[in-house]
Amino acid sequence: MITVEHLVKAFGPKLAVNDVSFSVERGEVLGFLGPNGAGKSTTMRMITGYYPPTSGRILVGGHDMVEDPLAAKRLIGYLPENAPGYADMTVNGFLNFCAELRGLQGDARKRAVYRAVELCFLESVLYQSIDTLSKGYKHRTCLAQSLIHDPDILILDEPTDGLDPNQKHEVRNLIKRLGENKVVIFSTHILEEVEAACSRVIIIDRGCIVANGTPAELQARSPLGKLDDVFRAITLPDTVKVETHA
Repeated sequence: MITVEHLVKAFGPKLAVNDVSFSVERGEVLGFLGPNGAGKSTTMRMITGYYPPTSGRILVGGHDMVEDPLAAKRLIGYLPENAPGYADMTVNGFLNFCAELRGLQGDARKRAVYRAVELCFLESVLYQSIDTLSKGYKHRTCLAQSLIHDPDILILDEPTDGLDPNQKHEVRNLIKRLGENKVVIFSTHILEEVEAACSRVIIIDRGCIVANGTPAELQARSPLGKLDDVFRAITLPDTVKVETHA
């Protein structure tokens, strides 16, 4: 349902994403890994249409994101970084507003909000204003808006950021369930989340894909079978790379 072909994004002289190509089908949960500044969020923002690519092509459900963005975006639920929201709205008001933006009205809107609240465990804060919520509840509220229209595709940037261990566990299980009949792409720095929820993993470093395979395939590249060892071996920190090229 998602095809990315030779994707490039440049910000002035800086090449943030460099010739990235991959595809994801329904029923897959793709974990998107990489160090800070590797190009994960930039790639996800291009897939959702938030950034235009410098070059390359993005197809979402057969729709070109540049040529036919509305049709492509209708298929996507997006949780961006930092869980933005309207601080003066209640959780209930915000989710109803998001449902209306997605074209849901009447009973369909009520059912959509109820489903999202239930999936993201927001019943206890439903009538609180967003500015009074903890970081974890704010993040779950923004996750709920990404699910409000029951999209075929979910793009989740750090979906467990700010959550406590119990909440992380519930969100991982939710992602795994949703991935049974949707396309899910999510970025994370927590390698155990990849092992728990993902059917496939892409590791990106300095704007390029450096690994693409199932968690088991990547683990097999480590003598100890540890994904952490593989990640560290192929995404060396800047300090090491600078010294190596000195």
